[in-house]
Amino acid sequence: MELGMIGLGKMGANMSERLVNAGHRVVGYDLNARSIADVVERGAEGAHSLEELVSKLSAPRAIWMMVPHGRPVDMTIEALVPLLEPGDRLIDGGNTFYKDTMARATALADAGIHYVDVGTSGGIWGLAEGYSMMVGGSESAVESLRPIFEALAPATDKGWGRTGPSGAGHFVKMVHNGIEYGLMQAYAEGFAVMQAKEEFGLDLAEIADIWEFGSVVRSWLLELTADALREDPTMVDIAPFVPDSGEGRWAVAEAIDLNIATPVIALALMRRLASRDDVEFSDRLLAAMRQQFGGHAVQKVD
Repeated sequence: MELGMIGLGKMGANMSERLVNAGHRVVGYDLNARSIADVVERGAEGAHSLEELVSKLSAPRAIWMMVPHGRPVDMTIEALVPLLEPGDRLIDGGNTFYKDTMARATALADAGIHYVDVGTSGGIWGLAEGYSMMVGGSESAVESLRPIFEALAPATDKGWGRTGPSGAGHFVKMVHNGIEYGLMQAYAEGFAVMQAKEEFGLDLAEIADIWEFGSVVRSWLLELTADALREDPTMVDIAPFVPDSGEGRWAVAEAIDLNIATPVIALALMRRLASRDDVEFSDRLLAAMRQQFGGHAVQKVD
């Protein structure tokens, strides 16, 4: 099968290479010419415009977008629609808000274009390990793309599946990332407690390795944590700034709309936001409040 790939960052390039290795033809396009050259070196074909990309694909075409959510997705779709034909399939494999996906699918259906959303997890390890894919879209459109999903997944029958109609894939990925926030925060806090217990001289990477066998908290995320601790046991070279892709925010907002309590995910998100507060105004104000009502001493900045 052949596939057009738009957005050739690290993940898009790795996905292209995995598909090529499985015998599929991939045509890649990116605004960055170096990224195009990279996928060509990996065995894909390159295109230097959307027009060239579409012209190199046979109808009905399948085009996978790996571009940032929001306006970049809309701009890509607006540029592609005049070039596509009824029956073509357009796939959004990025982290997109599911309600935006539903609206785009409805609009594209009027033009006869199938819109498939694929919540994709696997990151930089997907090339070797395969990707987890949560797929939304019509049954016929998803089935027509089965060879692509089977090639990208860890196994043809594992790690991917149609979760429902348009928007369902991105919805499930949103929840997936919210859970990920909570897991990461729990690990980070637990290891911070152990790191602070200096009298035991605990080897945190070794402890992570111990937990990897037989423990109920074992996971791939814990394996990656062990690797990170081996590389930098004190984390002294890592700035205490934790970004978010937006999906944690969407998950918390959706939980509120559904009257579902998600305190762990919400607090993990708040902790990420707090990590970016260089001024730490709220903490300073808390200290000032304690001084005001209780006469507690405050520490002054040198």
